[in-house]
Amino acid sequence: MIEFDSVTYGFDDVPVLEDVSLTLADGEFVVLAGANGSGKTTLLRHCNGLIEPDSGTVLVDGRSVAEHPIAARSSVGMVFQHPRDQFVAATVGADVAFGPENLGLAREEIERRVDAALEAVNLSGRDGERIDTLSGGEQSRVAIAGALAMEPTHLVLDEPFTGLDDPARRSVLERLEALSRSGTGIVVATHDLRDVVGLADRVIAMRDGHVAVDAPPERALEGLESFGIRVPKLKACDTGER
Repeated sequence: MIEFDSVTYGFDDVPVLEDVSLTLADGEFVVLAGANGSGKTTLLRHCNGLIEPDSGTVLVDGRSVAEHPIAARSSVGMVFQHPRDQFVAATVGADVAFGPENLGLAREEIERRVDAALEAVNLSGRDGERIDTLSGGEQSRVAIAGALAMEPTHLVLDEPFTGLDDPARRSVLERLEALSRSGTGIVVATHDLRDVVGLADRVIAMRDGHVAVDAPPERALEGLESFGIRVPKLKACDTGER
């Protein structure tokens, strides 16, 4: 469980988050929607201690992120909007393996996780390629694979479909759905709900650093276009009930 309790954060005296309180339950698939500047990315960076609130607290599995950042980062896998922010190795396979290696896992388990993660993003067999030779979309897929290889209890993704072609997008969506069904909590931050609303249990929309909407998808979509969010036409089957 990820809990935000009265979280306030500002940058250069400009408020970004103001008194935000949310609870993201284990196994829940949450879409965190909002236009650029709404505060959604800043909120997510509190989940594993990348930034700390000016006031309020953030808990992961009942423990303070500020006091237990390593535990939080083991439980919450983060995929950034700009993948270069998280690469730590020169080649695809080495980068995806970095997290599992730091967990002290056996080599066979590391290889299994790397293979499964690369397959999920349509990069099987490309573990020896240099990351700096890949396209932007391919780099995004490597970043997602690196998070998946950690097999976290919560997977948090910030605009994960940017730069992905249709086959890669479908592959990632299928992987996210499978992870959700197996009990992993998923949080996807996006300004475009069209890919993910059918998987969501809950849609949270942010505006000007506040939570403006928090509801099941069938009740949340009306009026979100005025927030600068791209909203699909909701079909009967896209109700979040899986």
